[in-house]
Amino acid sequence: MGFMVESRHLEDIVVIVPKAHRDDRGFFMEVYRADQFRDLGLPSEFVQDNHSFSRKGVVRGLHFQWEPPMGKLMRVTRGTAFLVAVDIRKGSPTLGQWFGLEASAENMKQVWAPAGFARGFCALTDEVEVQYKCTGIYNDRAESAIRWDDPDVGVEWPLKEVRLSDKDRNAHSLRVWLTSPDAEHIAYEPQAVLSR
Repeated sequence: MGFMVESRHLEDIVVIVPKAHRDDRGFFMEVYRADQFRDLGLPSEFVQDNHSFSRKGVVRGLHFQWEPPMGKLMRVTRGTAFLVAVDIRKGSPTLGQWFGLEASAENMKQVWAPAGFARGFCALTDEVEVQYKCTGIYNDRAESAIRWDDPDVGVEWPLKEVRLSDKDRNAHSLRVWLTSPDAEHIAYEPQAVLSR
């Protein structure tokens, strides 16, 4: 088994592809292994698993949490979705930039986005299931969202007609979020460079 890092984006977002064993019966794969994730420089401890079901056109996000900090490892287990992560870290050289990827049950791609990124997805097929592992327990007193269609971020969603929750429809822009006192909890921390 094992995992391949397909690509890295905005310094900290990682696209991971598990190696699947396929035969005429179907397939088997490992989707997470602490030792191999650690070897790849990925988190090796997750404390919560989430599973969502969405119909075509549903957008969920862009969500984030600061206490405890929550990173997410997202994958699609049914259908196809466009997974998105936006850098919302104050002081980050990539603040406001986004990464998006079409992930499906077929391509088995996973996207790791650490705390400090707002995450979300758009369901592209009739029925979509997204599962994600989290590095922090959900805390409704220390979480928020930015608008899915914030023009300053400019996510290029593959669908224009979407369905939103009231929470997501009424989310603030990134610009407004950054003026909030809570935004101080999500700051960029440069990776230490090891001297040789």
